[in-house]
Amino acid sequence: MAVLINEQIKADEVVLTGLSGENLGVVSKSEALAMARSKGVDLVCTSLMSSPPPCSLVAKGKGKALAQKKAAASKTNNGRAAGNSGKEKVKELRFTAHIEDHDYDTKLRQADKQLRSGKPVQLVVKASGAKEAPVAKAVLERLLGDLKEVGVKETGIQTGGKGSQVKLNPR
Repeated sequence: MAVLINEQIKADEVVLTGLSGENLGVVSKSEALAMARSKGVDLVCTSLMSSPPPCSLVAKGKGKALAQKKAAASKTNNGRAAGNSGKEKVKELRFTAHIEDHDYDTKLRQADKQLRSGKPVQLVVKASGAKEAPVAKAVLERLLGDLKEVGVKETGIQTGGKGSQVKLNPR
């Protein structure tokens, strides 16, 4: 991000912000530079994307640091928007169609804990063959019944060739 200070600013007019953050409106570049000189500060332009560009009166030597800070802040915000940071990571719990009661209870506690902490859960039941798909769906329906107090379905039960899955969001 380019930072223009004082005479480096090429625009004829600028939208000026004062030392305390007050809006001084649209003024000519020469008037803004005269104000900056009279107060012993720098005129800093941080964005060239608008016309007239926004400029601020900033304490001497602080212009570069301010611009670097803004650039770093915009980078992190852009990274969040473009990356997956904005989306919450969904915990996936996997089951088998013929799950033992003890294992079922353990996974049920894990799902309950996730939902109570406000995080979504993806429940996946794998079947070893297409013939076990109804059994896998039955396991999911049992889980949904046991978790109905803490979670609500985001999607319906999705059944594929070798398993079923459903996503639960916290209530």
